[in-house]
Amino acid sequence: MEKKYVYLFNEGNADMRDLLGGKGANLAEMSNLGMPVPNGFTITTEACNKYYEDGEKISDEIQSQIFKYLDLLEKETGKKFADPENPLLVSVRSGARASMPGMMDTILNLGINDEVADAIAEKSGNPRYAYDSYRRFIQMFSDVVKGLSKKRFEEIIDEIKAEKGITEDLDLDADDMKKLVQLFKEFYQENMNEEFPTDPKKQMMEAVEAVFKSWNNERAIYYRRQNDIPSSWGTAVNVQMMVFGNRGNDCGTGVAFSRNPATGENKLYGEFLMNAQGEDVVAGVRTPNRIEQLAEISPEAYEQFKKICNTLEHHYKNMQDMEFTIEHGKLYMLQTRNGKRTAQAALKVACDMVDEGLLTPEEALMTVEANQLDALLHPMFDPEELKKAQPVTAALPASPGAACGQIVFSADEAIEEVAKGKKVILVRLETSPEDIQGMAAAEGILTVRGGMTSHAAVVARGMGECCVSGAGDISIAADESSFTVNGKTFNRGDWLSLDGSTGKVYGQAIKTIPAEISGYFERFMKWADESRRLQIRTNADTPRDAAQAVKFGAEGIGLVRTEHMFFDGDKIKSIREMILAKTNEQMENALKKIEPLQQEDFEGIYEAMEGRPVTIRYLDPPLHEFLPHKPEEVAELANEMGMGVEELQAKVDSLREVNPMMGHRGSRLDVSYPGIARMQTEAVIRAALNVNKKHPEWNVEPEIMLPLIGDLKELKFVKKLVTETADELIAHEGSNMKYHVGSMIEVPRAALKAGELATEAEFFSFGTNDLTQLTFGFSRDDAGSFLPAYYSAKIYEQDPFAKLDQEGVGELIQIAAQRGRATRPNLHLGVCGEHGGDPSSIEFVDGIGLDYVSCSPYRVPIARLAAAQAAIKHRK
Repeated sequence: MEKKYVYLFNEGNADMRDLLGGKGANLAEMSNLGMPVPNGFTITTEACNKYYEDGEKISDEIQSQIFKYLDLLEKETGKKFADPENPLLVSVRSGARASMPGMMDTILNLGINDEVADAIAEKSGNPRYAYDSYRRFIQMFSDVVKGLSKKRFEEIIDEIKAEKGITEDLDLDADDMKKLVQLFKEFYQENMNEEFPTDPKKQMMEAVEAVFKSWNNERAIYYRRQNDIPSSWGTAVNVQMMVFGNRGNDCGTGVAFSRNPATGENKLYGEFLMNAQGEDVVAGVRTPNRIEQLAEISPEAYEQFKKICNTLEHHYKNMQDMEFTIEHGKLYMLQTRNGKRTAQAALKVACDMVDEGLLTPEEALMTVEANQLDALLHPMFDPEELKKAQPVTAALPASPGAACGQIVFSADEAIEEVAKGKKVILVRLETSPEDIQGMAAAEGILTVRGGMTSHAAVVARGMGECCVSGAGDISIAADESSFTVNGKTFNRGDWLSLDGSTGKVYGQAIKTIPAEISGYFERFMKWADESRRLQIRTNADTPRDAAQAVKFGAEGIGLVRTEHMFFDGDKIKSIREMILAKTNEQMENALKKIEPLQQEDFEGIYEAMEGRPVTIRYLDPPLHEFLPHKPEEVAELANEMGMGVEELQAKVDSLREVNPMMGHRGSRLDVSYPGIARMQTEAVIRAALNVNKKHPEWNVEPEIMLPLIGDLKELKFVKKLVTETADELIAHEGSNMKYHVGSMIEVPRAALKAGELATEAEFFSFGTNDLTQLTFGFSRDDAGSFLPAYYSAKIYEQDPFAKLDQEGVGELIQIAAQRGRATRPNLHLGVCGEHGGDPSSIEFVDGIGLDYVSCSPYRVPIARLAAAQAAIKHRK
């Protein structure tokens, strides 16, 4: 039986998202609900994958099915492809399983050619609309299918407007549109050395192939990596009968959300343009009208649209983002999807929908992307500083937040300047999908054109980036080196501050302060805490970081990096004395100086955590990291230490290793220098004893974590140093305080020998940064230089240091967990690498039954929500 690669809209439904993509599944569902959806069909994601399997070729089998369904579409619509008497024009649009707004490509008005355009002009009595549709098709087809410069087409339009002395596209008449068709075709022929294709079937197959190709364009690959979308999903292609919003003043097109995507207010929110086509609103070429104004211009269509919005929101149990067209007063629905929204809006919508009885708390938790919470936790402008500042202009508050940086005018420039350590504001006439990497790099985005549903606004909200759009009084210089607004000129590199909540733009740097979180956030996170199984700890090395993490809901510390405490004034001097000691006596004296400093740090952390568990990792990095390497720094230290420069240089050289990350570090230091482990144990235990005296109700039980263990005998050796020291101190105090000794699992051998290690270790903490590094054989400091080539070659899709490699590193974690618990059933298991704050990694860790993840303080809320979502998925 022939495999089915194409489905009419009425053959699908919302549950077929994996096969039909989000857009196709939702068009099918709206059709089934009896909504006014123009007829069409969907070419499946499997067809896209087959295209790539077949060496980027559309097979005869898929091609024949496409033409078969074109015939069916002709029968349904009563129109015919390439028939001047009653032409069928279609849109060809991508639609991946996961929403990827603006990332892939769309072509409108396909099926038009000279003969069809002339016929439409005559029969409609509206030649402007006919040739406007034709020039749009040539422009989109040339850009999407052939890769010709989109900018050049806009320049040709601007030249025609300049000749006529007009500024608006709407002022171009039918003759102007006809002239644009001719000029566009000439530009195409000059660059492609062929005439523009007039056969609609050829146009169709090239357009479908272009959508398949767009699945692997640079911006789509980047978006997938940012949003954890596998390349194996592929994209579907939706072919749909055109309805025309550019056919006259009783026609229009719009984009709307069932609730406000910036604030979450339960009120229809959107924009539309009369006598325009779909791309005009989102591209930001014209500044649109507010959706409420549609009630005056086309009241019947507005009332119908309001009812449809309400139906769709209740049907999908989520805020909806919809596209519509009005043709001669008749409403058509072109798309619905769950709406991208700011973090603040997402929490309000979730809480409101629970109060409205639309969602249960568990369902509400699944409507918010965990990574979105990041946007709530970052600074806002200092209100006092803001009072003193005068805005230079104000525009649309497209995506909230505070952003301050130096002006750049291109995405590439933003990436380059951020790489140098600068903070930048990206200023653009309008953004396009190609700008996504620069938008991600920038602190904020300011656009001259575009509304609240423009590309810049939608993408910025999805990223949690501050954005102000539609600043129409800004004039950018032709060479893009400066802009002028209200008589003031701002040059590249000048400071700018954007308030994405008010739309105000300030021509200066404004101080920011930490965000305050309460209200909806607290209520929502309470639901998350009730739903999750995993504990959430933090990685913190100072009392300040620990206190911040507790505010964000951390239930303990999973990683204190003791070495971070040494890179400080007197402490670094003492550790250098220890490293440079020539005798045991000198080393002991240096360690005696360090111990009270460490103890003081640990007491501060215990105080901040108020009895919550604290896991302290012993000294991990190689000793050379504490010594200077520049000649002038070596000379300065030699003088301080009363040593000869050559003698000190020789010591520095002797500690230098070929591959220090796999060298003399972690517990290997304790084997070589047992005094280090004894000193650190004294500091840990004395600190805990002192805090327990002050706060007996906290009952602090230190958790001592030994890094880079690979062998049972090694673990026994270092553990003995710890227990002998700790037991003596506790006995001397007459205390019965408990403490726990565990091992980090960072070496693949440790994962495989976990059953043996668990005879001594009371807990395992997976240091997934080093475990990834040693499993792949990558240096995480150097991998960034060659991983992009691996992404391009489709060998890897993700940076394994950012998202846990579940197949390789994940299997080692599973093996260690199983073997460890087979020996010690109550073995406590956690993750303390950077992956502890990554939602997909958290889902994996929850699935294999670990007890906790530990992450940086600002990722604690993200981890709490991700853990709740993982638990809900695993309960289903």
